[in-house]
Amino acid sequence: MSQHIGRSWRVLVASIVVFAVACSPALAAKKKSSKSTAAPAATPYQSAVDGAYAKFKDLQEGKNADYIPALAKVDPNIFGIALVTTDGKVYTSGDVSSEVSIQSISKVFTMAKVMEEQGADAIQSNMGVDATGQVFNSINAIEQYKGAEMNAMVNPGAITTTSMVSGASRDEIWNKILAFYSDFAGRSLAVNQEVFKSEAETNQRNQAISMLMYAYGHIKDNPLQACDIYTEQCAVNVNAKDLATMAATLANGGRNPVTGKQCMNTANVPKVLAVMATAGLYDDSGKWLYMTGLPAKSGVGGGVLAVSPGRFGIAVISPPLDAAGNSVKAQKAIAEVSNTLGGNPYAMQPKAMATASK
Repeated sequence: MSQHIGRSWRVLVASIVVFAVACSPALAAKKKSSKSTAAPAATPYQSAVDGAYAKFKDLQEGKNADYIPALAKVDPNIFGIALVTTDGKVYTSGDVSSEVSIQSISKVFTMAKVMEEQGADAIQSNMGVDATGQVFNSINAIEQYKGAEMNAMVNPGAITTTSMVSGASRDEIWNKILAFYSDFAGRSLAVNQEVFKSEAETNQRNQAISMLMYAYGHIKDNPLQACDIYTEQCAVNVNAKDLATMAATLANGGRNPVTGKQCMNTANVPKVLAVMATAGLYDDSGKWLYMTGLPAKSGVGGGVLAVSPGRFGIAVISPPLDAAGNSVKAQKAIAEVSNTLGGNPYAMQPKAMATASK
């Protein structure tokens, strides 16, 4: 009797094991399936970017730059926001694939290149770092200070900065500049030839500026070549993600957070950011800094990038500009995102406030 019961018990246990093994793949598959259908929770970064895009996508203000004929033809409806954190996460909304010419945003990175080659003091001792208080292509400002107080964010200082990049030939200088930009963007960038041609045919004022800076000894040699290279650097094509990655590289102490490449000396980054804060948004640089606290740079192609040091880089492309030459939507969207995320480096964050109050 006991043997019969024992045999029955063993059969029952074996049956349960077989049933469990047979069912476990189905249960696992069901569990996996239910897990994969759950929507991931939105991060604060993505929510902020999406919110700004939704808020400003229908805004109809400003107009494309038209003093460079090719810029007047750019689609005014392009609107894309990209944010890249210092740990390499990328958040986007809208059109972040359409490219526009980088224009004056290029000034930031050519200045950084010169600092890398000659040290940060090379910029301050040649064309200075103070805002001129005059328009970005002012000839009066050159005459007033004999070219000594231009800074690298206005055309006289920017063309002079380009002239300071080392190289035995035009091609060598240009290839170094383009490679440097590409390292910051994390991909190979290229020139918009239509924009370059259009600018080169209408840059007589910049040619005059380059000759004046040469006359006052700030450009040492071949001023018209410097003007031509400067014109080409302004025609480099970028999208919103490129610009945000470039900004994030500055936010990350010169290391590209997406590729991991150290693009510039960390010690030089604060100098770059300081000049951006001083004169990055033309005549409205003070208003911008007052509103956001973010070092930033705009270009008349419609791009604006901004840096929250140690946290993120953000960029927006939208071609219609305001009277100062800055993208209307880009300014509003960046300010919205930064204020939502507490990006202002001058503002104490809640954690820091709690620590300070103890």
